[in-house]
Amino acid sequence: MKKIFITLSAVALCFASCKKEEKMDSGEPMMNDTVPTEEPVPMVQMDSASMAKAWETYMTPSEPHKMMADEEGKWNNEMTFWMGPDMPGEKYTSGCEVKMILGGRYQQSTYSGEMMGMPFEGISTVAYNNATGEFTSTWIDNMGTGLMVVNGKYDPNSKSTTMTGTTVNPATKQNIAVREVYTFVDENTRKMEMFETPEGGKEYQSMEIIMTRK
Repeated sequence: MKKIFITLSAVALCFASCKKEEKMDSGEPMMNDTVPTEEPVPMVQMDSASMAKAWETYMTPSEPHKMMADEEGKWNNEMTFWMGPDMPGEKYTSGCEVKMILGGRYQQSTYSGEMMGMPFEGISTVAYNNATGEFTSTWIDNMGTGLMVVNGKYDPNSKSTTMTGTTVNPATKQNIAVREVYTFVDENTRKMEMFETPEGGKEYQSMEIIMTRK
């Protein structure tokens, strides 16, 4: 791995150097820029061994990845949706299958069920970034054409991950701030809560999913 990384780094540096020389030797007249430009931020110099070690740490599954791997298998979901503040909840059921992909580095969950009299399908992915210490979750389903992305961190005291992001209201085209709280209730139970804040409005709970391991 280290040899491959060092070789790729050398090729990248060589390519950048060649492009620079090519630009200088192109024969085109150089123009004096009168517009002040910001000085580029100097790159942190690292020796090849340290750089290879950093990448090795970045790509190696860690403890949070083991937490995600513990959820592999099939789950039953009791879902409740609220279309707005002070509105009654609508209840549905679904199932999902959770598995780790790409060598245990990412979690993928595939959902299926029925909602509002129509077949429902959804796919979520969860990543834990070793470099930032942050989780990122994405969501797509057959009830829309958008992609929702939320980011956040795990709190060991509450045994929950809180992630935030934005989605869009398809009727008004306005952005909606979303906050997702994912709680590890016990070994066989998870709770996912979604809260939304429309532009100019107050936050309200829009969804709750109780997941029970089959």
